[in-house]
Amino acid sequence: MPKVYEKDGRIGRVTLNRPEVLNAIDGDVPQELADAVARANADQGVHVIVLAGAGRAFCAGYDLAAYAQAAGTNEGVQAMPWDPMKDYAFMMRNTELFMSLWRSYRPVICKVHGFAVAGGSDIALCSDIILMEETAEIGYMPVRVWGCPTTAMWVYRLGPERAKRMLFTGDRIDGREAEKLGLVYRAVPASDLDAQVDALATRIATVPVNQLMMQKMVVNQAVEAMGLLETQRLATIFDGITRHSPEGLNFKARAESVGWKQAVRERDEGTFDWTANRPIGPE
Repeated sequence: MPKVYEKDGRIGRVTLNRPEVLNAIDGDVPQELADAVARANADQGVHVIVLAGAGRAFCAGYDLAAYAQAAGTNEGVQAMPWDPMKDYAFMMRNTELFMSLWRSYRPVICKVHGFAVAGGSDIALCSDIILMEETAEIGYMPVRVWGCPTTAMWVYRLGPERAKRMLFTGDRIDGREAEKLGLVYRAVPASDLDAQVDALATRIATVPVNQLMMQKMVVNQAVEAMGLLETQRLATIFDGITRHSPEGLNFKARAESVGWKQAVRERDEGTFDWTANRPIGPE
């Protein structure tokens, strides 16, 4: 099984490592990710980080078996009336840990295969450069109910109109379309993904660490000056509201009743009215 972190010459390799659940995010994943990034940044011999996922996908988002399907309350779903600031503290912790990729002094290349969806897209979009398999899929489906992307990277990567297209629909798009929209740097055949990522990482690794750090800080400053941190605060508050709204509570109850896979299918296909709390049938 791959290690969460290992050094490979001048490349630090960080691996999301819950392959049995498509690297779904639990309470430990955000901290493990940030710890691995910190290890790479502390090593002057590491010039660049490659972030990947073990198994069949990069990351399928938050582990809904634990957060949605399991009966009762948890870190992401409080009893009512809920405390918005308690929820904010929980989710902002994760947002800030995902943002360790953005703050990393070493450039981060994200290698996406299979899926980078929901919270998995949050992680990928905090990276500096994304290479995807042509048939891999990226999207944030919980905007349909039960989520708001807390890192808020969609608008900064796509601009307002294309970000709205993704966030008003919750659609998933494949690597080809993601490249066309400018969401990711490049989409390549699955057979070429490893070689393309390693070639780019090897090229970047020939640049001095201090030079890479300066260039990344300049580019990040331009984005941060557009209000990134303030947008993330609002998005993280809204994420908590989505899970504790009437529709969000109905989604949680539906997942408990029929299982998270069916609840997600109904959400993504638009076959359930979450306000009325019933399937959508013929008028």
